[in-house]
Amino acid sequence: MSLSLYQSLIPPAIRMLSSLGKILEKAEQYAADRHFNAKNLVGSRLFVDMHPLSKQIQIASDVVKGGAARLAGIESPRFEDNEETLEELRARIDKTIAFLQTLTESQFEGAEDRLIELKFPNGMELSFKGLDYLQHWILPNLYFHSTTAYNILRHNGVIIGKKDFLG
Repeated sequence: MSLSLYQSLIPPAIRMLSSLGKILEKAEQYAADRHFNAKNLVGSRLFVDMHPLSKQIQIASDVVKGGAARLAGIESPRFEDNEETLEELRARIDKTIAFLQTLTESQFEGAEDRLIELKFPNGMELSFKGLDYLQHWILPNLYFHSTTAYNILRHNGVIIGKKDFLG
């Protein structure tokens, strides 16, 4: 039995995003228990030149929904990057998961060799075959930004651990 691109992406992405949603819930509770505005966490960073928590979640969402759509040969939904609260970030995660759940395994057939071209506002361009795109772009970016979001919250005192990250 071979592992399809669908199976390699959709279930792990849903699991990781679900874990992020639960971690954000814990962050909301942490802020409520300690009587501070949870919006402070949304703008938190690990270091001054790194993206804040909100952008980490937005990128994790975008890389998965955009990547899945490209591999499935369909248009990706567009979300505004305007989340200002943990609740809004959780809603974005929920919308991303809902989109992923609409995709079918048959949409990914032949995607291993599909040419994927990315163009960025800074002029950078990348080209991948579908399998390389999944293995060398989508999944590493999903896990990097998810891990960084986890680390931002942990650094700010939110009581979470490996079990929370792994879901």
